[in-house]
Amino acid sequence: MGSTSALHFEAAVTRPLSVVFRAGEAWEGHDYTVEVVATRQGLDGFDVVVDFRDLEAALDRSLAPLQGRLLSELGLDGPLALAQRLLAELAPFVPSPARLKEVALTDGRGRRMVVLS
Repeated sequence: MGSTSALHFEAAVTRPLSVVFRAGEAWEGHDYTVEVVATRQGLDGFDVVVDFRDLEAALDRSLAPLQGRLLSELGLDGPLALAQRLLAELAPFVPSPARLKEVALTDGRGRRMVVLS
């Protein structure tokens, strides 16, 4: 088996999220799949990108107060602001040399919005 140290690897964790936001004068409720992607060059000693236990726990803590909430009540203008907030909150939970690559929101219609780090 050859060395993987020169290769880049990615791994993701996903969670469901239901939120409401205002679009003009209308209210829109959306169910999203939140995907958090970590990346690194090579793999660690256990042949993984990152141990997701801390990242999954942080993601669960970040999403819990958002479930079923109106985003504007939380100071968020919409899904882009939500993804940016999650990216900022979760980046510290990906230990070096891995890094948080992106946070993506996919709605029920399959539309995907990605915020890159």
